[in-house]
Order: sequence, then C-alpha cells, then structure tokens
Amino acid sequence: MTEPMISIRNLYKVFGSDPKAAMKEVHAGMGKEELREHNGHVLGLKNINVDLQEGEITVIMGLSGSGKSTLVRHFNRLIDPTEGQVLVKGEDVLAYDELQLREMRRKTMSMVFQHFALLPHRTVLQNTALAPVVRGEDKSEYEPEAKKWLERVGLAGYEDSYPHQLSGGMKQRVGIARALTSNAPIMLMDEAFSALDPLIRTDMQDLLLELQVELNKTIVFISHDLDEALKLADHLVILKDGEVVQQGEPQHILLNPEDDYIVDFISDINRARVLRVRSIMEPLNEKIEHSGEIQREDTLEQVIAQTGGESSGTYLVKHEGEPVGELQMSTLVRSLVPQKRSGH
Repeated sequence: MTEPMISIRNLYKVFGSDPKAAMKEVHAGMGKEELREHNGHVLGLKNINVDLQEGEITVIMGLSGSGKSTLVRHFNRLIDPTEGQVLVKGEDVLAYDELQLREMRRKTMSMVFQHFALLPHRTVLQNTALAPVVRGEDKSEYEPEAKKWLERVGLAGYEDSYPHQLSGGMKQRVGIARALTSNAPIMLMDEAFSALDPLIRTDMQDLLLELQVELNKTIVFISHDLDEALKLADHLVILKDGEVVQQGEPQHILLNPEDDYIVDFISDINRARVLRVRSIMEPLNEKIEHSGEIQREDTLEQVIAQTGGESSGTYLVKHEGEPVGELQMSTLVRSLVPQKRSGH
C-alpha cells in the first residue's frame, strides 16, 4: 500500500493546566472520568492511530463529546497534541515553524466549517477566491477559477451577492467552492452539512460524491450522523470518549461490529438501504442456474425491488459487464437481521 496522505500516530490530547504531568497518570492507566475528578484535567483523545489514504473520504464520527472535532483540528494544527505524531505526506507537521505551517494551511489543506465561516462584507466571488487572494495570486488567474467552481456547485449568477442574501444551503455551497478554489489536495469538513435541512443536506452529500469522482481529493469528514457517514465514507472511524472503538470499510463494520457500543450504534440503521451486494456476495459457481443478474454496487434495497421480494434463488453478480460472483437471496435475508443490542 502507498504511503498514507495523513497518518496519526499514538496521539493523546489532555486539556488542563499541566497536561504533561497528567499524561503520567494516563499512561499509568487512569481513565477519563478519574483523571477529571483527580486533578481537573480532561482526556480529549487517547492513543489515536489512523491512516488516511490519498483520494479517499474518511469519515470520523461519534456522539457529542467523542473527540471528533478535536481530532480533525490536529490535522492542520489548530490544536497541538499533548503526545503523538501528525504526519502529512510522511512529514511531521509538529516540527513545522510558523512559515511552514502557514504554507500548509494555504496550499495543502482547506477547511469547510459547520457554520459556513463566510466573510459578511465580501461578495460570494470574493469569499470563494479567499485562498488565492491570501496567497497573493493575480486576479486574472483566480477569478475564472472561482467562477468555475461556483458554477459547478450551482451558484452561477450569484458572484456579486453577499452572504446575508443566501440560504444556508447556498452558503455551504460557497464554502465548498472556496475549498475547491484553494486547489488543496486535502479537504477538512467539520460537521459541514449538519446545520442544513434534511433535503438540502442530501443534495450536498450527492454534490460532494459527484465532485469526488472527478477530483479524487483526500477528504476528512466529521459527522455525528451514521446514515451520512455510511453514504460518504470509504474509511470510517468511530470514536467514543476520545478513543477509536472501530475503524475500517463501512460495509465491513456494519456486518462485523467489534464492540457492544458499535452494535448499539448501528442497531437502528436501514441495512437494506446501506448494504451493497459486494459485501455479501459469494464466489461464482458456474454449475448453478441463476435466476437473473444484479450489479455489484446495487444496494440490497435495489435487489429486493428488482426481484419482487423473492426470498429464494441465486443471482449472478456483474460489475462493468463482467461476472464477479453470485448472491443467494437467503444470504441477503440473513444479512438484514442486525446483531442484538447489548443487554437485550
């Protein structure tokens, strides 16, 4: 496997007056609640190890207070760890001086915020072109680029409008256009869609996936919404109380929860809408007569609709026109049954 775009190694974050001293207690085995009660320090992150691959969307999710926003702010050093490493393209960014750090934030990482973070006194076009303006680039170069991305996110004609004239969804589109205009290979998106109405949120998720097919950015997306995470993620990292409970390919986590917390977390998800054929198909047996053809990337909901709700039979699975496996409908039915909640 190629070198990760971002690597987090043995990362800890303690908030308080003397974090280094508190770390001795943490390494001795003191937990989050005990640490807070014992000496008033808060263990924000504990021994985080995550690799983020180039061109993938990594979703970091958890409930409020799990540490997800704290973690993403370590990537561009808005927060420095108490212990650990943050490597970007193999370089230890904790060793960067102010100039190197500023360059990384300008050229390597862009950020899209939950509450838009648009400058109210600047037009949509000026907000979109903020990064190249700060870099000192010529207006004749960055304006066409900014206009191109505004058109791609559906805001052509709004270049001269001001933020107060836009809806929430439109403001977030400006935020995405601004991140794309910066031309940074890494996009950090902290709860970027959570302030939006459900229908607009779905539109923004679809837009992000559409753009990602073309741009192949390395995207770090923070969310507390499991449906959103399962829709967007190539790699899913689930946090609880500042620790990684489980990480991996979302379909694998859904089918193989490693912890009671994960079992509870995924218990109410619509498995038919999320699980895909590729996750439960079996190797092709050419001796079996198949009832029909389905596609590897179909959701189980699509398969159920296509087969008319049949619970028997075996279907040939294809991808890009080639046979890649088969799916027994009995296997599909079993996969729709979630593991029981802990304590039930």
